[in-house]
Amino acid sequence: MRILVVEDEIELARLIRRALERERIDIELAHTGDKGLEKALTGTFDGIILDRMLPGMDGLSICYELRLAGVNTPVLILSALRDLDRRVEGLENGADDYLGKPFAFEELIARVHALTRRASQRYLPDVLAVGSVAMHIHRRSVSVGGRAVELTPTEFSLLEFLLRNADQALTRDQILEHVWGYDADPEGNVVDLYIHYLRRKLQVDGPGSPIETVRGVGYRLRAD
Repeated sequence: MRILVVEDEIELARLIRRALERERIDIELAHTGDKGLEKALTGTFDGIILDRMLPGMDGLSICYELRLAGVNTPVLILSALRDLDRRVEGLENGADDYLGKPFAFEELIARVHALTRRASQRYLPDVLAVGSVAMHIHRRSVSVGGRAVELTPTEFSLLEFLLRNADQALTRDQILEHVWGYDADPEGNVVDLYIHYLRRKLQVDGPGSPIETVRGVGYRLRAD
């Protein structure tokens, strides 16, 4: 994940960068509105954290210009202006979320994850099919070799993540974050337990479960 942080308070920008890098998020900084707009217009970021009051172009103007240019990167505005009218103004100018200063870094991280998750799902296909496994997202249905399979909501989310990343080795931490959320307990064996549930339900004749264990890494859904 790659995030642009546009913040003129140097120390705050440094603290935001440190907090997000602990989440394994790549950060690029800009300290003026003009430079922030220049970087944001490239459309190469998964999200933008944007201070409202900036030297040069202010945050609301940046947001408006981005939407006018067709850049749909999700934007989280930070501002000491916390009243309802100011928050509404920010959202009406194209922001996706608004967080008042001062804020807890835990909340900032949670909002960034939520923002980028929603954005990544806007243009995803409704039907996923890998090998004999097929999933209809909006119908919430799964089949293996044409046979309907009943899954719990968590099992469904886990399988969806595996399908969208077919043939990729996914770590337990990646699976934990995407299926259970950023605040899930990394010490438990919940990922292994639910992989076991899925394997049992997806078992087919012949080669067996399409979910492979990648030793020292995690799991992979075979695409063949």
